[in-house]
Amino acid sequence: MSSPRRTAKSAIKRASAAAAAAEGDVSADASRLAAVLARGVADGRLDVVRAEALQALLAAACRLYSARRQAGEPLAAVAKNALSATDVMVTASALLQAADLAAFELGMWQGLTGR
Repeated sequence: MSSPRRTAKSAIKRASAAAAAAEGDVSADASRLAAVLARGVADGRLDVVRAEALQALLAAACRLYSARRQAGEPLAAVAKNALSATDVMVTASALLQAADLAAFELGMWQGLTGR
């Protein structure tokens, strides 16, 4: 019969392994979703995901990106040349509008924080 301490350590080890596997699955899922969305745009199927789901996805990605940057990770928002200037401007404008901010306020914040 195993001791309670050994059983607890074993359970923690199994839970850690399961968490690591789940994190890997999330990254794989995110990559698959990105590919599906890119194919949808390329094929002209702009309704490949419902508007509400797209909004939730964009909000969650923004929160995660912001948290990682604030934690000190030097993470680029996207790979160089992954988006057109129009993609960036349309999205940035919509994000500023969603937070009730103006481009002027963004410029001031960038000047104060150096970001």
